Amino acid sequence: MAGRARRPTNATVALAVLTLIYAFNFMDRQILSVLAEPIKRDLHLSDTELGLLGGFMFALFYTSFGVPVAWLADRTKRVGVLAGACALWSVFCALCGVATGFSTLAMARIGVAVGEAGGVPPSYSIIADLFPKERRGRAMAIYSLGSPIGLGLGTALGAWVAATWGWRAAFFVVALPGLLLSGLLVLLVREPVRGGFEPAGSAAVEPAPPLLVAIRDFIRNPALVATAVAGAFGGFVCYALMAWIAAYMIRILGMTLGEVARWLSLTLAVSLGLGIWISGWLADRFGPADIRAYLWVPGGAMLVGLPAYLLAMAMTDWHFALVLFAVPLGLSIFYLAPVAAVVQTLVPPARRSTASALVLLFLNLFGLGLGPVVVGMVSDHAVPAMGGRSLVAGMYALVPMFAAAAVANFVAAGIVGRTAGNRLAGGTAAGTDRRAATR
Repeated sequence: MAGRARRPTNATVALAVLTLIYAFNFMDRQILSVLAEPIKRDLHLSDTELGLLGGFMFALFYTSFGVPVAWLADRTKRVGVLAGACALWSVFCALCGVATGFSTLAMARIGVAVGEAGGVPPSYSIIADLFPKERRGRAMAIYSLGSPIGLGLGTALGAWVAATWGWRAAFFVVALPGLLLSGLLVLLVREPVRGGFEPAGSAAVEPAPPLLVAIRDFIRNPALVATAVAGAFGGFVCYALMAWIAAYMIRILGMTLGEVARWLSLTLAVSLGLGIWISGWLADRFGPADIRAYLWVPGGAMLVGLPAYLLAMAMTDWHFALVLFAVPLGLSIFYLAPVAAVVQTLVPPARRSTASALVLLFLNLFGLGLGPVVVGMVSDHAVPAMGGRSLVAGMYALVPMFAAAAVANFVAAGIVGRTAGNRLAGGTAAGTDRRAATR
């Protein structure tokens, strides 16, 4: 069959390896939030400094290097770029364990950010060349499961190691597997053919344009920009929750590191995993018939998540709070798989890594960059009035962002519907017909 002949690597094996690498990518990225309380105590950091380390400072370097690295991936071997990036971020994650203060920890976190800049965009591009359009949403959802897997495993492992041997040892333990996975990727995954599932002879197989041209064309495309902005609002809520939920449960509701390892890790993995999978399934269920559904899904999720979040914040017992927080946590990540599927389908193969990096620039500068920082700044500002409970005020700062994210997704759905039409459905049908004709 022509479709299968275009896959140089078994798609399932490749997707599994990429998902595993993404899991450790996210583990290395989020381990700081799990260890926030002991790090804050030992290095004498403020909540604002913690927010900067896990938010804006990380996002600034992650996005700054993401675009040129992704452009390189569009012009060379994506598997090699990803393998090198994985090794780099793992080394710098280990170096976080020898930090002596804010400045040294910041330098190590910058190294993690630079390495992880070469992680997601090449992976998105590889997946898009391994799966046809009608299966791309679910493939992106499976890949995105690396996020809750990494977060859940990182929370459990990091909290347990920190409780047993200290927070510095936790950085060493979570960093080592990344070096091993870098070699595994090179051994098991071969570079797929670009545009293997695109209509034969179309502009989809055009060579990669110069970087400035790719950026210019992206900015001039209202559907892509609207999708990126909608994802950024969703990311603001999601990243802020993931950055501060452990500190909130420990500082405000009295959880111990051991309880975080056992119960919060499970809650994060299950809720975020279900959120990613369900959102991917819904996107593939309704998106091919109407492209706007790819954005209606995360928009509706944010509306449902808001009352659940308010109820969770009202709890004074961590057992009840944890169950209720699972709902907004899972719904807050509904943006991830649908946004990736829309962008990878609207953009030609030779531009996919760059387009993904530009979307991540929007998403991470605003979402990852500002979400954790805003919560930390509000918390520090509330200390004179609330003392040790000031983080409650910081967490309440997310309430209006749930509503803003819903509005952003619904507005983006209208823009995408007007400018892109049913390109997902039409492109899929055309591609299927042409592949059938070559059999």
